[in-house]
Amino acid sequence: MKNDYYSILGVDRTAVSEEIKASYRKMALKYHPDRNPGDKESEEKFKEAAEAYEILSNPEKRELYDRYGHEGLKGTGFQGFSGFEDIFSSFGDIFEDVFGFGSSRARSRTAARQGSDLRYDLKISFIDAAFGTSPEIEIERFEKCGECGGSGAAPGTQPTVCPTCRGVGQVTRSSGFFSISSACPQCHGAGKIIENPCRTCRGTGKLRVRKSIQLKIPPGVETGSRLRLRGEGEEGEYGGPRGDLYVFIYIEPHDIFGRDGSDIVCGISIPMSMAVLGGNIEVPTLEGKERMKISKNTPHGKVFKLRGKGIPHLRGFGRGDQLVQVTVEIPTGLSRKEEKLLKEFAKLRGEL
Repeated sequence: MKNDYYSILGVDRTAVSEEIKASYRKMALKYHPDRNPGDKESEEKFKEAAEAYEILSNPEKRELYDRYGHEGLKGTGFQGFSGFEDIFSSFGDIFEDVFGFGSSRARSRTAARQGSDLRYDLKISFIDAAFGTSPEIEIERFEKCGECGGSGAAPGTQPTVCPTCRGVGQVTRSSGFFSISSACPQCHGAGKIIENPCRTCRGTGKLRVRKSIQLKIPPGVETGSRLRLRGEGEEGEYGGPRGDLYVFIYIEPHDIFGRDGSDIVCGISIPMSMAVLGGNIEVPTLEGKERMKISKNTPHGKVFKLRGKGIPHLRGFGRGDQLVQVTVEIPTGLSRKEEKLLKEFAKLRGEL
């Protein structure tokens, strides 16, 4: 049996791509064979981590794994760890960050790269979670500078190709079986040199801005539910697409209702006489008061069910139920007449 990929990388199942990448960086640094020569255990851990990262960093493969586990990946042609010969081509950007170099097979530093993902924690009310809501949120993210169009150069000028690396962003040297590349010392990996930087963005090509986004929260979400908004993350690098925005939902507790999946739970008190004789009582629901029948001889703690009065199913049709637990009140502060009648009742029952 293979180990769980999330456990291998030491991240939660709700971790976003940046958290997964950061964890893999640490493991690659710790267990890389070049740093642990002859250590088979480190080599195996390195292979496990590389395999886990390959799946969890790919949105489609990750979704299959989350739904069906390792079995779900069989139809994708995934064979596990691809071997050291191809690892630089798969994880070149990781190894550049960790070790300061990549292989000739690794992509250029100036190749288009997707922007970083963002995370937003959103609190909503119990009722909004039950029936859905459309809140507007504000996030901060980097966007392309409008003054220079993202080039980083002052208007009317253009960056020039770096003469050292000729626009690649890397310089290459041979080392054993590999052609080792490192960031160009002149342009620091950008591939271009900006002689007249844009005053607005100071040559970065990006500005940090506040952005309003309208969300659509579906009915039935729970604490820990996650929404993914494609293309609402950080600006990409070198013309790459934006990252994604992940909205994590937290539900505020309700004064009356609790929750058990799609069912809601509440408690009501009834007088002792109603518990014995039965009757009708109004109970709170998500949509207002509703009359509920109390059957005769209802014991303390009995749970009644109001069908279809719970929370809509998040992935399906219909709603859960409302579970109403009864507390039987014991009368206090009896008048003399009430006490006398209660004693007579007890005598008739043979309890005195």
